[in-house]
Amino acid sequence: MVNRIQLQPSGTEFETKEGENILESALEHGVAFPYGCQNGFCGACKAKVTGGEFVYQDEYKPEPLTEDELSEGMIICCKAEAKSDLLVEVEEVKGAEAIQVHTMPTKISKIERLADDVIRLYLKQPEDEHLQFLAGQYIEILLEGDKRRAFSIANAPHNESEIELHIRLVANGFFTPHLFDDMKEKDILRIEGPLGTFFLREDSRNDLVMVAGGTGFAPIKGIVEHAIELGMKNTIYIYWGVRSEKDLYLKALAESWANEHENIKFIPVLSDPDAGWEGRSGFVHEAVYEDFYDLSGRDVYMAGPPVMVEAGKKAFMARKLPEKRLYFDSFEVAGASEGKES
Repeated sequence: MVNRIQLQPSGTEFETKEGENILESALEHGVAFPYGCQNGFCGACKAKVTGGEFVYQDEYKPEPLTEDELSEGMIICCKAEAKSDLLVEVEEVKGAEAIQVHTMPTKISKIERLADDVIRLYLKQPEDEHLQFLAGQYIEILLEGDKRRAFSIANAPHNESEIELHIRLVANGFFTPHLFDDMKEKDILRIEGPLGTFFLREDSRNDLVMVAGGTGFAPIKGIVEHAIELGMKNTIYIYWGVRSEKDLYLKALAESWANEHENIKFIPVLSDPDAGWEGRSGFVHEAVYEDFYDLSGRDVYMAGPPVMVEAGKKAFMARKLPEKRLYFDSFEVAGASEGKES
C-alpha cells in the first residue's frame, strides 16, 4: 500500500510505502528535514501531524516528546509509519537534500591516540569516489551482523581527501574495544554517509554558540574549520565541556583558533576540575546560561551526550533561544540500539 505525505508549509509531497517510516521515505525521495540518530532516541526528527493516521513501529514509545507535545499531535518521524495520506507540519532543511548518501569501502590510513580513551581515526577514500558532505554531518561504519555505528565527521568539507573521526572507547561496546585493541592501518572499513541535518548554516549572520561535550568536539571542529575556510565574520563562541583538563584532547588546536582569529572565543569548562585549574568549572550548558541572558539573536550548535543536550535545550530556550535556531547532535552510547558509540 502506498500513501502520500505532504509537508507543511512547503507543500512538498512524496510517497511512502508500507513498512517505511516517514523519515526513511522522505530521505529516499531527496526530502530533508531535521533528523539525527534515526533510532527514536534523540527527538531531532519530531514533527506535527495535522491530518491522517499513523502508527509507531516496533511498539516504540515516543519518550523524547513531552506531554504537551503529544497532545499537540507531535510525532517522531523515524519511528512513525503512515497508515493513510498524511499532512505533516515540519520545517524542511535546505542544503542537505542535494547531498547524496553513498556506501563505500575506506582504508584506515592512520590511528592516533589523543587521550587514554580517545583516538583519532583517518579513513582514506577510494581514488575514484569521494564523500561529499556538509560540515557537522556523520557517517555510519557498517559492521558484521547488520550492525552499524555512527561517528561524526571531524574535518571540514574543503579537506575531504580523508575522513577524520574522534572515537571514544566504550567499555563492553560492540565496536570500539575491537578498534582500540586489534585494528591497524590499512584495514578496510565500509561506511555509509553522509547523514544528519546537524551542519553549519552558512548563510546565517548571527553569532554562533558552539557547545561540545566530550567527543562532541568532533563535529564542532569540522564546523569551526569550515567557517574559518569560508571567512565567516560571525562571532563564534566555543564551549567545550569535559571532566578534567586531560580530556581536552585537542585543547591546543582550539586555543590556536582563538589566538589567530579575533572573532573566535574558546571557553573550556571542567565538571571535575584539576587542582590549580583557573578556568570555568561546572556543567558546560550552565556556563552558556550564565554568559548569555538573551540568546534570541544567536545560533546554538550542541553536540555531546544526551543528558547535556537535553539540559541545554531547556536552559537555552529559557534564555529566549528560538527552537529553530537550535541545532543538536546527541551522542547516545550504542548498546542494544544502533546509536553513536562515541
